Amino acid sequence: MRIGIPREIKTLEGRVALVPAACGDLVQAGHEVFIEAGAGSMSGFSDGDFERVGVEVLPDAEALYGKAELLVKVKEPIEGDLHHLRADHLLFCYLHLAAEPELTDRLLDIGLTGVAFETVEEDDGSLPLLAPMSNIAGRIGVQVGTHLLHQPEGGRGVLLGGLPAADRGHVVVLGAGAAGGNSARLAASSGARVTVFDKRQDRLAEMMAIGPNVTALYPYGETVADFVSKADLVIGAVLVTGARAPHVISREMISSMNEGAVVVDISVDQGGCVETTRPTTYADPTYQVDGVTHFAVTNMPGAVPRTSSQALSAAILPYVQHMARPDWERVEALSRGVNLRDGELVHPALKQS
Repeated sequence: MRIGIPREIKTLEGRVALVPAACGDLVQAGHEVFIEAGAGSMSGFSDGDFERVGVEVLPDAEALYGKAELLVKVKEPIEGDLHHLRADHLLFCYLHLAAEPELTDRLLDIGLTGVAFETVEEDDGSLPLLAPMSNIAGRIGVQVGTHLLHQPEGGRGVLLGGLPAADRGHVVVLGAGAAGGNSARLAASSGARVTVFDKRQDRLAEMMAIGPNVTALYPYGETVADFVSKADLVIGAVLVTGARAPHVISREMISSMNEGAVVVDISVDQGGCVETTRPTTYADPTYQVDGVTHFAVTNMPGAVPRTSSQALSAAILPYVQHMARPDWERVEALSRGVNLRDGELVHPALKQS
């Protein structure tokens, strides 16, 4: 199989889908691996690092897409990528199509087969290729939120962990999966008062076990509204596999919050779980609604590209090895991850959307 790794062109996106060591394993397995010049530079991997393991470095996207059969990238293709894609390409990356109808139409017109990292699903319902980036996004959400609460950033001037004679900050987390769970753990370790909402009893028990400063509750509408209104930092981490995220925080709830409070919507890739969410980039990451700062960057893990690339590459390599074989769709997890094929939507959640 001819495997191509393009350079990511999304704003301030520094990740690379496969690190040199992973590419070396693919070369040793007999595959031809190509990478676009500079694709790994922001993650700390030089073209020479890839060449040393047998990868051929190509000068530009046109050459890369021209040679590749299987394209392995990080983020969804955007305008600079789309005109290089062909019907015979097999595309493997994060797609988040439920929130991107225009991109969905473009890919359907091209007619390629697209397998989305976020919908590769094992028999137990786990999402192994979404989890590592969700772990990172959950931690970044708290790190960024902590900074945005500083008064010079327009925040309430609250130190999350508090001090003797000073209140602890209050963090509310919607969703206790990989992203929300990591947010809750980091916020709790800072000493903040943390309230986590989820519908699953096992996740609520897991959150309660973090420590005495964590409360875990079922997300009754009235209860969520009450806690959000008093929060310093709200983290939205609600996920429905393959589907657009439901709005669990309304515009009215945002209006009830204190001026200078912060909302970080990790669900933005799937449309956002906050009604006032709109996608942003790291070039212009925040905006305000009713005095509440919103952070809704669609590639949060891109802020730490070396860490993210290492974690992502380790997760996806076994699946890339399967996809490089003619019978890859026999792997149930990958078959579930197919979003579109031959100009048709395939994934059930996308069909419903």
